[in-house]
Order: sequence, then structure tokens, then C-alpha cells
Amino acid sequence: MREKILVIDDDEKITSMLRRSLAFEGYTVFTANHGMDGLKQILENDPDAVVLDVMMPQLDGWEVVRRIREGGSKVPVLMLTAKDEISDRVRGLDLGADDYLVKPFALEELLARIRVLLRRKASEREELAANKLQYLDVFMDLDTREVYRGDKLIELTTKEFDLLHLFLQNPRRVLSRDVIMEKIWGYDYSGESNVLEVYIALLRQKTEEHGHKRIIMTVRGAGYVLRGEA
Repeated sequence: MREKILVIDDDEKITSMLRRSLAFEGYTVFTANHGMDGLKQILENDPDAVVLDVMMPQLDGWEVVRRIREGGSKVPVLMLTAKDEISDRVRGLDLGADDYLVKPFALEELLARIRVLLRRKASEREELAANKLQYLDVFMDLDTREVYRGDKLIELTTKEFDLLHLFLQNPRRVLSRDVIMEKIWGYDYSGESNVLEVYIALLRQKTEEHGHKRIIMTVRGAGYVLRGEA
């Protein structure tokens, strides 16, 4: 899927040049000639990056980037300005811009800066995805430590969460009792001998509420496995 770039600039020569150049590089390009239209297109087109001019009538680039961030969007923003004042650059960055480029600029540098912003966004997306696990209709968010089955929140203790996390990391793989005990309780655990069976029962009870089918199965003589139907 082609990445989408939104160019917001009241200078038609700039928007026309960037539309052609970015399209040639393989991007899908949208343009807006004033701030309000730019904000509207962000909502409609969900761009992967925004190239934003500072000096525009009615709604300048500083106000646009402020509203972008105020609205909760994390889209990367590269600001363009004819001013090379440190205070202007600091103001833009403080308002939430990711990068700054002074006019006149070399097209090659602008393209390079866009590539950097897109790589950073892709890296953040991958990191975010790595913190979420799913098997069938069971969802786990490692950042918030929340677990859902379907749309129902499952309240788990720390050990229950860790045990389910281990299963979600190893779907359809049979885990022996020894492996689970070492991963969750440590190799030197000396407490109740049936602690694993107790926690498996608790996890089953909580994940099977509201009529859900069993997904933590016993494999006799081998261990336990996350397997089943939603």
C-alpha cells in the first residue's frame, strides 16, 4: 500500500511541484491550500505524513499543528517556512512539529526528511504492535496490562496475567509443566505443588465467562496448550 502525504501550502507553485515530485517517488499525494482544508483532509484521508507551510492566511501553520496535536493525531509533520529564525523553529517544534525545513529548500533534502519521518512512524507502529498479543478473540495489551475476550474486560492477577501471556506467546504449542513453572514461578519455587493447576483453573474460569469456549487445553502426560475456538 502506497504511503499518503498531505501537502498544506497556499503557494500553488509549491504544492504543484511537491505533488508531482512526491507522486514520482511513489507516494499518494493530497494537497490543501489553506489550514482549514488541511485539517479536514487529515480527518478524511488519514495521511502518513504532513508537509505544512507556516505562513498562510486565516490559519497559519503553527495553529494547524497545534490543532493536529490537540486532536490526538500523531501524524509526522514537516514544517516549511521562509524564516530562518531559531525562535520560529523552536516554536514549531514545541507545538508538536517533528521537523523543520527553510525555504528555499532542495527537493532531495525534503524527500530525505520525509523518508526519515516515515521510517520513524513505521518503527513506532511495529513497537506498538509488539506490545499487543491476540489469539482468536483474546486480546492482551502489555502496556496497559489489560486483557479482553471479545469486548469483555477480564480482570487478572499478576500471576494470571503472566501465565496467559506465556500461552499467547506460544499459541498451539504444548508447554510442559516444568517449562511453565520455570517461566512463571522460577526454577527454585518451593511452594504448593499444585499451584499451576490452581492457576490454570482460575484462568479457564475467567476466560470462559459469558459462554466462551475453552481455549486452554490439557494434553495428558505433556502439559497445556492454547488451542481452541473463539
